[in-house]
Amino acid sequence: MKKIIFLHHSTGKKIWLGKTNKLLNKFIQSNDVQKFFKEYNKKNNTDYSITECIFPKPIPYGWKNYPYDYHNIWVKNSGDKPFKEEPTLEILTKTYDVIVFKHCYPVSNIMADKGTPDPDSEEKSIENYKIQYNALKNKMHEFPDTKFIIWTPAIYKKSQIAEDEAKRTNMFYKWMINEWDEKGDNIFVWDFYKYETEGGLYLLDKYSSGRYNSHPNKKFSAQISPLFSKYIIDVIESAVQ
Repeated sequence: MKKIIFLHHSTGKKIWLGKTNKLLNKFIQSNDVQKFFKEYNKKNNTDYSITECIFPKPIPYGWKNYPYDYHNIWVKNSGDKPFKEEPTLEILTKTYDVIVFKHCYPVSNIMADKGTPDPDSEEKSIENYKIQYNALKNKMHEFPDTKFIIWTPAIYKKSQIAEDEAKRTNMFYKWMINEWDEKGDNIFVWDFYKYETEGGLYLLDKYSSGRYNSHPNKKFSAQISPLFSKYIIDVIESAVQ
C-alpha cells in the first residue's frame, strides 16, 4: 500500500470534491479524488490510499497555510511532538508515503522586497518566500523515502488583487518551477497556477466561483480533480521526475 495525505484549506477542498456535492462528501465520504483512486486501483491492481486533512486547523494554530506557516511548523518547530496540535514532518512521514500540500490564494498578496529576508517573518514577500522555501526543501530532503508534492500558488481573479501583487506572484511562480524545483529529488511541483491562469496573471473569470469569489468553481474543479489525482499516481510510479 502507498498512503497519501493531502493537506489543504478551501481551494484544495474544491479540487478534492471536483463535481461531487459537498453534503454528499460529508455524509458518505464521496469525492472525485478518492473515486479516481478507487477506479485506478481496480483497473491496475494497485492499493493506493489517499486521505485529506485541514492543515493547519483554525484553532489553535490559525487559518494560515503560507510559506511562513509551513516553515514555522515543519522547520522552526520540527520534532516528534506536534506544534500547536499540528503534525510535524517527523510525525507525518511515519504514516504517509506521499505528502501533498498547498497555499490558498492570499499567498499571492505579495509585497515589495525590503532587502532583509527573514524566515521568521509572516510578511508576504518574494525574499521571505524564497528563504522559507529553501529551508523547507532542505527539511524535506531529510526524508528521502517520502515523496512530497507542492502546488504552485493559487491566485485571485483580476478584480480582487492589485496588478503589482499579481506580477510578483508570477515572478515567484517562475522562480519556483525554474530554479527552486530540483529534478531527481523527492519533491515534485504540481502546476495549479498554470491551469488557473492559462498563461496569464490571474484566475480566469470563467473558472471562479463568483463575481467576488476567487475560489475555483465546480466546473473547473471537476476538470482539474482527475489531473491532480493522475499527477499523484505518476509521482508514485516515477512517471515524472
